[in-house]
Amino acid sequence: MGAQLRVYKRRIRAVTATKKITKAMEMIAASRIVKAQRKVAASMPYATELTRAVTAVATGSNTKHALTTEVEAPTRAAVLLITSDRGLAGGYSSNAIKQADRLIERLRGEGKEVDSYIVGRKGVAYYGFRERKIADSWTGFTDSPAYADAKRVAAPLIEAIQTETAEGGVDELHIVYTEFVSMMTQNAVDNRMLPLSLEAVEEESGTKGEILPLFDFEPSAEDVLDALLPRYVESRIYNALLQSAASEHAARRRAMKSATDNAGDLIKSLSRLANAARQAEITQEISEIVGGASAMADATAGSDK
Repeated sequence: MGAQLRVYKRRIRAVTATKKITKAMEMIAASRIVKAQRKVAASMPYATELTRAVTAVATGSNTKHALTTEVEAPTRAAVLLITSDRGLAGGYSSNAIKQADRLIERLRGEGKEVDSYIVGRKGVAYYGFRERKIADSWTGFTDSPAYADAKRVAAPLIEAIQTETAEGGVDELHIVYTEFVSMMTQNAVDNRMLPLSLEAVEEESGTKGEILPLFDFEPSAEDVLDALLPRYVESRIYNALLQSAASEHAARRRAMKSATDNAGDLIKSLSRLANAARQAEITQEISEIVGGASAMADATAGSDK
């Protein structure tokens, strides 16, 4: 019985140590969510004004450009998937991967070839384990992305959209990331970055139904679009990285809180079992003492006779 009690006590110590770790990770994740939310809010004014500029050029000119012109029969698309570098975040990465799989299946159903670009070690590991081809990948910054990281990710995508499909380019750019809605809700979504849908751009920039002023473009509308293309893609990717980072921290906080609560429940259960084992041990010891005393009494009484 003593061995069983030692087992329970050893498990209680192990679970208590794990609870301290998960509690610390929960608090760290909670503090990082606030910072990530602030970065998302700080990036919005630039993204909004940039989108308004794109809207002005798109509506004020008839220039055909990769930023705004639909390809009549698109045959190739690029999909950028944003996952996490670390685990212990519940279903955060798996939800984004599933959303990307659904998007890729739909694009292939439309007769398009798909090039996959991955951000985060979890996505890279998933594709590598299944031996899926990856056009390019980036890791090491998903929990705290900087604008320089967005530029690195955007560079090959911009090059791909500006290259003819016959030479390895793509007709469309799609992005899959996790949208931060609230501390409790984060949704994996997919959006088409390029070519732009004018209605979507107007709705995003708040210019839907608004009469825009007439503009003169120097040196030309096409040159302006050439200058706006990388800035627009970079800002969209940066915003997606920031929202994904906030979602990752929120998912990790929720997962660690659940782990901490479960550890507390397990400690209570093990403590009850340990107490029961201790009581059984004490009862057995008392029974042995009483039995021994009774045997001695019987032996003494027999010798007196």
